[in-house]
Amino acid sequence: MRITIVGVGEVGSYLAGRLSGEGHDVVVIDVDRSRLRQIDETIDVMTVLGSGSSPRVLTEARVDKTDLLVALTDNDEVNLIACMQAKQMGDARTVARLQSKDLRTRSGLEVRKAIGVDLVLDPDDETAEEILDLLAYQGACDVAEMAGGEVLLIGARLSETAPLVGRSVSDVAVEFAPEWDFLFGTITRDRDTVIVRDNDVLRAHDLIRAVTKRRGRADLMELLGLRRKRVRKVLLLGGGRTAELVAERLEPRGVDVVIVDIKEERCQELAEAVPGALVLQGDITDIDLLLDEEVGSFDAVVALTGEDDANILACLFAKIEGAGETIAVVHRLSLLSLLDQIGIDAALSPRTASANSVLRFVRGDVAAVETFLEGDAEVIELEVKPETRAVGSPISELHLPRDVLVGAIVRDGKAEIARGRSVLRVRDHVIVFAMPEHVDEVHRAFG
Repeated sequence: MRITIVGVGEVGSYLAGRLSGEGHDVVVIDVDRSRLRQIDETIDVMTVLGSGSSPRVLTEARVDKTDLLVALTDNDEVNLIACMQAKQMGDARTVARLQSKDLRTRSGLEVRKAIGVDLVLDPDDETAEEILDLLAYQGACDVAEMAGGEVLLIGARLSETAPLVGRSVSDVAVEFAPEWDFLFGTITRDRDTVIVRDNDVLRAHDLIRAVTKRRGRADLMELLGLRRKRVRKVLLLGGGRTAELVAERLEPRGVDVVIVDIKEERCQELAEAVPGALVLQGDITDIDLLLDEEVGSFDAVVALTGEDDANILACLFAKIEGAGETIAVVHRLSLLSLLDQIGIDAALSPRTASANSVLRFVRGDVAAVETFLEGDAEVIELEVKPETRAVGSPISELHLPRDVLVGAIVRDGKAEIARGRSVLRVRDHVIVFAMPEHVDEVHRAFG
């Protein structure tokens, strides 16, 4: 597939690398020469300097030949014009990042239809949903509901005291046999991610990702060393749109929310938008401010400014003071290993949630795609289609690559953990762990 990405900031560069690595023909457009130079040095893509709203630039990028155009700049008008021209110049599907509420919601539907936007991205909203998921499963680094909530995907880094440490996967399997309610999918260790095998012995600091049925969630969380606790007090450090969305969704649940932002005008806007929250003006790294607000008394502290250093420092101080859960939004992925070393509980980035939406659109026949900040593996939910080799076959006889693992099957709305003997039917939904180079093989087998 030929894919054109307009705007290679945090989300665009991540997508370009991911899609290029899967063998797609990727073209990126940006007005920033230094960004394009960095892309050129690290990713095998074609780069074009200029604005995505320019007919000349789009012609140079051969948008008339593209199958998909993804417009990700921070300018709604540029994104809409790029999508409109892509429709006029060829037969591309289009994805646009839109920040304006009027354009994103129902009131902007006719405008989007007239221009030809097939999918709208809202990184702030997607990041807010990730934060809420992490608050619900304290200690986890990745959380996603799949198959309509019947399957939970959860990722956690094992502490020294986690019950799984020192045990082999086969040992755990024997304990919970014969009908397992959960399954370990991948291990990330020393930045290397592999599909789990029976003889793997789990170590402290391993990042484990697993799928579980509803009734297996408590057992899995106990093994991973996680806790489920009602969140009553949340401190949001940084008052951007993501913080506003999180506060709006926590307020009806009876959660006490405090928001800190450095800009007086923004504080006034937040006080009007979320009247139930306490809004304070100040620097999130001001130790006196954090002490005055008793930062250690909060069940969760979320730092979500655009400054990685400030987010990390504020979370670190909150953790030292005794805060229950600390979550930092990070933009430089090189900092991830540092966060684990200093004890910050979870990190997230706008890039993964938005990228997952685009990847689902690219895949076409999948219900969900999950990618992660750490590790190359994907978790894919797709429906078993007629006349594929999966229909009527036990999973063990599909001869899937070693780096592919079927984790769960959802049939008639009921989830079961997959086994080698499990026989698949048309319209089953399967949850599959796969390394990127084998994603096409997964599609051929099931979809």
